[in-house]
This record gives sequence, structure tokens and C-alpha cells, in this order.
Amino acid sequence: QLRLVESGGGLVQPGGSLTLSCEVRGFDFASYAIGWFRQASGKEREAVSCVNSGDGGPAYAISVKGRFTISRNATGNTNTKNTVNLVMNNLKPDDAGTYVCGAKRATFDLCSVVVAVRGIKMDYWGTGALVTVSS
Repeated sequence: QLRLVESGGGLVQPGGSLTLSCEVRGFDFASYAIGWFRQASGKEREAVSCVNSGDGGPAYAISVKGRFTISRNATGNTNTKNTVNLVMNNLKPDDAGTYVCGAKRATFDLCSVVVAVRGIKMDYWGTGALVTVSS
């Protein structure tokens, strides 16, 4: 059973911080690039950050670079919780939206493409976590 579940959303004031977590179960975690995407009301979904498969490096959208940090925490067991965390600092009202994690099998630097090109189709999606940035 394939499953991605987000947690950690909530309400934060501008300038504050939140950490989102994407729990990944049921498949070969190391073989998948994992991306974080957000969708604000009335806007298209956009990729904000992505971490490549294995020990691959991260990629960030220009709008969040320097403020967001993505990391993958592998346990080495497909039946044990593996996670991809997104630490978000200095949040701005424009960062608000529903954040969804997505997974796509890849053996190359997929993430540079994911954050640069809209509409990349991931293989699996979570259900989303709401982030509200407001005073």
C-alpha cells in the first residue's frame, strides 16, 4: 500500500517558522524524488522544494531559497516510516496555501526540473496540509 501523509501545517505569523513532514510508507523510498508543492486559493500548484532520490541533493524555487530547507530521513526499511521534512523560516503571507508532497521514481537530477517547470506529474501524492500565514 502506497502512502504519503503530510503533517505540521497550521497558523503562523509573518516572520515565523513551521516544519512540515511528509511520511512515506510502502515503497522503495530511496528510489524516489520527493517534492513539496503548494497551492494557494485561485492559483496553480507550484513546486517549492524537492530532494532527489538516494543521497541526491535538494532544489528550491527562487521564492523560497534561503528560507526553506528540505531533508530526507531514511530508515532503510520500506515498512518503517521514512520522512521528508520541510523547515520553513521567515514565512510570508505569499507562502500560505495547501502544501502537498509528491513522489516520483527517478535516477537522475529530477528536482532541478521539478522546481523550474510547472506541471511535472508525480507518481504519488499526499492529501495536503494547510499553512496559513497571517497576523
